[in-house]
Amino acid sequence: MFDGFVDEQIDVGEVRLRVRHAGRGRPVLLIHGHPRTGATWHRVAPQLVQRGFTVVCPDMRGYGSSGKAEVRADHSQQSKRAVAHDLARLMKALGHEQFAVVGHDRGSYVALRLALDHPGSVSHLAVLDGVPISEALARCDAKFAHDWYHWFFFAQPERPERAINADPDAWYEADPQSMGAQNHAEFRAAIHDPQTVRAMLEDYRAGLGIDREHEEADRRAGRTVACPTLVLWSSRDDMEDLYGDPLDIWRSWAGDLRGHSIESGHHVAEENPDDLVRALTSFLPT
Repeated sequence: MFDGFVDEQIDVGEVRLRVRHAGRGRPVLLIHGHPRTGATWHRVAPQLVQRGFTVVCPDMRGYGSSGKAEVRADHSQQSKRAVAHDLARLMKALGHEQFAVVGHDRGSYVALRLALDHPGSVSHLAVLDGVPISEALARCDAKFAHDWYHWFFFAQPERPERAINADPDAWYEADPQSMGAQNHAEFRAAIHDPQTVRAMLEDYRAGLGIDREHEEADRRAGRTVACPTLVLWSSRDDMEDLYGDPLDIWRSWAGDLRGHSIESGHHVAEENPDDLVRALTSFLPT
């Protein structure tokens, strides 16, 4: 897994980030979702390197082997703004002043925040299986509350930690064959670490509060994504059931927009890496 990649810890200020990186071409930052680590890209990243890209796969702060910041009352230590700032500093430390960003699931919110807060650094934005948090909450109905109940359960104090830590494997069911054995082992190590579980829950707690506030402030100020934007969603996930055409939501956030579905379940980087790589390479600059 990640043969030929450098695997190191880099200090970005408040935390140290575990990061794998390789390649000599245009830089692409791949941001994982919950409850994965940067290892979720193990079938995608080498293909992108072979196609001439420099690929950077970090564990976000709080996740995997990256540092955990001290919890604050407003959960801002795990806000998408804080995570985006980490990743901007990481890319600069690796020598990349401008780069493309690809984010999946919770990582898609961080990718959006990077593009909004660091427009001079982000050349291209790709979001996978996500709409802005504020848009999801504005459309919250009984179906969303039923199917995405975890957003609201995870926001409660202490109880989610007790439920998950009692039996992490039962809570986070995953198939080592579909994930890949090493990716699965890394995932299991993460979910069995109570500090990582707490930080992952803090991601959701920030989402319902400070992250939503940041996005609503963007709306009021008229801020949108300045770079070309690609939206991809998994055909066997529930994005179309919830939102119809996700591009309809994204049009008010990004002027230069394109996108389509990919035949896959939710974890597209693991389930259909070849189609994902084709979609990304046709969009990203070489």
